[in-house]
Parts: sequence; structure tokens; C-alpha cells
Amino acid sequence: MLEDKLRRAAFGDLPWLPLGEVPVSASSGSPRVRLLSAVLLGAKGRYAAAMTILDELRHGPDRLFASLATSTLASHRRQLGGHAAARRLDGVALLMATTAAEAPTDADGLDVPGAICDALLGLAADNLAIGRIPAARRLAASASRVPCGWRGEVRAGWVGAEIELAAGRPEAAVAPAEAAAGLAHGRGAVRHSIKSDLVLGASLSAAGGADGRERAANLVSTALEAAEKGEFSSLIWPACLIAVDIRADLAEVYRFRSAQVLHAVLRHADARGRRIARQSPWVPT
Repeated sequence: MLEDKLRRAAFGDLPWLPLGEVPVSASSGSPRVRLLSAVLLGAKGRYAAAMTILDELRHGPDRLFASLATSTLASHRRQLGGHAAARRLDGVALLMATTAAEAPTDADGLDVPGAICDALLGLAADNLAIGRIPAARRLAASASRVPCGWRGEVRAGWVGAEIELAAGRPEAAVAPAEAAAGLAHGRGAVRHSIKSDLVLGASLSAAGGADGRERAANLVSTALEAAEKGEFSSLIWPACLIAVDIRADLAEVYRFRSAQVLHAVLRHADARGRRIARQSPWVPT
């Protein structure tokens, strides 16, 4: 069944689904199928194709999937360094989620609590990026009170680690990063495991210590290999930049690969996404 295959590719143990098997139509299939397709297209750096689907869902009658689609678009904007644009979208997503009709509980958080959690964690990440650390902490704490399931808990670990890194407390970043990685690997969620290992690697490297740096190098190298295998362009180029700081001996190799992948990502982004990336201090365009 298509929905099951897409769900496993987005959130489970089938991350190597070829791009040609991901539907790109904005109007065919259920809202859940279209959302999962957009998630996978974004993961593979096909932001323009994903936005076509997400825009249709965002303006559709189902407020739950409108919220989830808006949060997903916000995530894509964040991945291109557009934190201000993402913040506006996450605010809209939160309003939609809090006014959505009740829906059945979903194993991967494609339900009302999951949508609320996605929006709150997105807002936390947005505020963090613009230097509002106390606001980010408050939003992350609000998200932690929502029963949003494993995916929300993993994302909360990422955001928690990033808050501590931004606050200059790298040792405190390790615990939430470890928790996210343990949960993602325990679920067999390959794509989330890759991102979790990158966050953990960055946290261990920043915390220092020879053992930590060695483990960080191994984690990031393995995660980058898995991201390459899955053709997850949205993870490959940031992984390379993390690797630059950990493996100085291979820094130029990683910089070249990051630039190469980012160039391909921007070719497949919509015009606004490209403009956001060019204007962002976070994206080495």
C-alpha cells in the first residue's frame, strides 16, 4: 500500500525509497499521502516540488493537515536558513492545530497533539536561531507538556540540545541529544536516527574531550554515509559542515561536498527558498 510505504520511508525503516517512487501530484491521494510525499521530497532537497503539495494542503479544508503542511514548509524554510519566514509559518500552524477538529491518534504524530507539538518545537527552533534563547526554552517546555509521541520526543531532544549549545552549555546538550538518538534508533526510524546522530556528534564535539571527539567523528561519518545512501540532500550538506569542525584533515573534502550538494538543492528550490538561502548568514551559498 502506497501510504504504508511512504510512512516507512518518512518515519521508519525504508528510507532508501527512490525519488521516482514518491508521488509529486498536489491533488491526488489522501491528505496523509500527499503530506508524506512532501516530507520525503523535502528530505531529498526537492523543495519546489514539496511546496507545490504543501501549498495545496495548507489552503485545504482539513485544518489538521493544513497545520502539519504549514509546519513542514516552515521546516523546509529553516533548512535553508529562513528562520524569520519559518517563525511566521509556525505561528500559523499552531493556530490551525489548536482549532482543528479531533482526529484519531496517529503512531507517528500525524494527529492534533502531534501538530501542536510540531508547531511549538518549530517556534522554539525559530526563536533560538534569532537569539531569543529564553523564549525558545519556554516554547520547548510547552511542547514537552503535549502528549505527541515518539517523533515529537525525538525532535524535542534535537531542540533541547541546540538550545544548550546556543547557550554555551555543550555538556548539557549531550543528554537530550543522547535521548533523541536512543529513541530514534530504538524505533528503527532511519532518517530521524541520522539527524539525531548529527546533533549528538555536534554536541559531543562541542563538549570536548578526546573520547567525545572520537565518538563524534564516528557518529558524523556514519550518519553522513547513511544520508548519502538515502539521498537526503537536506541532511548531507549540514552533515558535511559539522564534519568540517570535527575532521580538520578532511575539511576541504567536506566543504567541497557541502557546496556541491547545496548547489543541487538550490536548483530544486522554489524562488523564495533560493532567495532566503542567499540572504541567510547560516547558509554558505
